[in-house]
Amino acid sequence: MNSAYQMTIAGLTRELPLCRVTDDLYIAAFVMFGDVEITVKTAEQLLQRAPEFDVIVTAEAKGIPLAYEMARQSGKYNYVVARKYPKLYMKNVVATKVRSITTDREQTLYLAQDEAEYIKGKRVLIVDDVISTGESLYAVEKLVEEAGAIIAGRMTVLAEGDAAVRDDIIYLEKLPLFNPDGSIK
Repeated sequence: MNSAYQMTIAGLTRELPLCRVTDDLYIAAFVMFGDVEITVKTAEQLLQRAPEFDVIVTAEAKGIPLAYEMARQSGKYNYVVARKYPKLYMKNVVATKVRSITTDREQTLYLAQDEAEYIKGKRVLIVDDVISTGESLYAVEKLVEEAGAIIAGRMTVLAEGDAAVRDDIIYLEKLPLFNPDGSIK
């Protein structure tokens, strides 16, 4: 069995380890944490394709480096993170439920009232590292809409599985799903 999938992302070659989701489904794990080179290059390429926006929103946690770098490169230095747990400093939170392919249980995403007020009426660019089932994306969309913001676009580095055929997501590369033997589904 292949234990990794090699792919080129933003002109950079990376080995993505294969991880079991179910007995008959494996995914290639793309983790931007600690890889500054890929974060900078993917942010640069996504911004070249981005629609007009005022602020970037991402879900905690793997999209944070990308959101930061896209905000920095675009000169729009503020970005908002939908958190997995409300923090003590987060007052009057807005919340929505989510179930992602990479988590084993339902989670809740939260925005603080001041974050919701900040994005209200603004054009929001939702970004993430990988979009697969679209559940995390849907949860962030719900939070953004509840805050009264306008969704300007949805962007990701990799579109996994069925996400690659969606026409409402801008992405850099398609990421296949895998069989237990490491072959592409």
